[in-house]
Amino acid sequence: MNTSQTANGKSAAQLQDFEFLWFSELLGRPVNVGETGKRLEKLSDLVFHLTEPHPQAVGIYLEHGWGKPTEFVPWDKVVRIDRDKIVVKPPAGGDTYPPFVDQPEWVLLDQHLMGRTILDTDGRKVEVVNDVHLLFSKGRMIIVHVDVSFNGFMRKWGLGRIRWMKDRLIPWKFVQPFSVEDVTTTDVVTLSVKRDQALEMPGEDLADVLEMLSGDQQEAFFSALDSEKAAETLAHAEPRAKRQLVANLRRERAQTIMSELSVPQLSDLLSVLPLEEREKLLDLLPGDRALRLERILSEREVTTTELMSGDYVTFPKEITVGEAVLHIRNLHPESKAISYIYVVGEQNILIGVVDLRDLVLAEDHVSLDELMAPSVVSAEEDDTREDLIELFDKYHYRTIPVVDTEDHLLGVIHHSDIMHGLG
Repeated sequence: MNTSQTANGKSAAQLQDFEFLWFSELLGRPVNVGETGKRLEKLSDLVFHLTEPHPQAVGIYLEHGWGKPTEFVPWDKVVRIDRDKIVVKPPAGGDTYPPFVDQPEWVLLDQHLMGRTILDTDGRKVEVVNDVHLLFSKGRMIIVHVDVSFNGFMRKWGLGRIRWMKDRLIPWKFVQPFSVEDVTTTDVVTLSVKRDQALEMPGEDLADVLEMLSGDQQEAFFSALDSEKAAETLAHAEPRAKRQLVANLRRERAQTIMSELSVPQLSDLLSVLPLEEREKLLDLLPGDRALRLERILSEREVTTTELMSGDYVTFPKEITVGEAVLHIRNLHPESKAISYIYVVGEQNILIGVVDLRDLVLAEDHVSLDELMAPSVVSAEEDDTREDLIELFDKYHYRTIPVVDTEDHLLGVIHHSDIMHGLG
């Protein structure tokens, strides 16, 4: 969209050029009446009519809460879309637009698309809609893609200026069949996508789809994953699915997958298996890991050093935000390893912590020394699992570092491992 044109107040119908927009960035944008600046409400949703070949916007859905009726702004009342607001014409005959009334073949993007699990036509591959890509041109808005990338997830949290990877846009024409019934009766939408796209999704999403598949389909789906993704998926699977998947693994495949799992994740897996299966898998592990697991599974008191992970990211205090972000992109760490950035001094002594959200919102030239919180909540080497649970319950952190008596950083404890991984 040409900014000067919108600034001059031309109507949407008068614009001759076009603009691509993300729904996540429109969500929550103020909707103002005319040039007076009176705000109706923030945009709660966009309503589209399921026309071919692309659904077209029919209006803006506004929620007021507190028992007040909704409002529906017809799309022909939209004057323009600015970066900080959406300008609409005044309602006819009153101060508000009429309440929203659903119509056949209408779909609401936030309610019916965002966050939905989508399967391909054979029901075995999965994606999740993290964002919707829109084209605004000559007063019309249409859906052109769904975005299933991590970038889409970041935009939902207001972190769109940081591109962690290439967008993964699936053309709308592949979202077939799609109907109002699909999105109002189930969390699953059928999508015709290629296998390699499905297998790039986070493990927790892949674990969700395992729950919807039959035994044969489940086994076929799991066999298509590489060892790292299989381990990630297995860690998030329900106990019944864990037992079924492990029972069908070849020895070499099982050994490779288990090498990708942390000790708490392995403990969680082994704890749901029959004794015979558990012993078979323990025999596949290196001696030190097997001993740690036997100690945990025997329900004797275990310490932090037996549960901690090496999945974390550290930087010296002198490095800038821009340099840190570049390093993280090149490292491609697991998602749970980058909840926090730990700042260390000489001999790996922990001196501060930076929340990932603060990192990506800060200016590139700012040093970590300026950004970090110097007081770091940490666990000690001989803390027990019960001590760790108390720390997580008290501070609600996603990860807690482990240090020795001289504050050397030894590892980290992930919330998911302690609160869910040993249940």
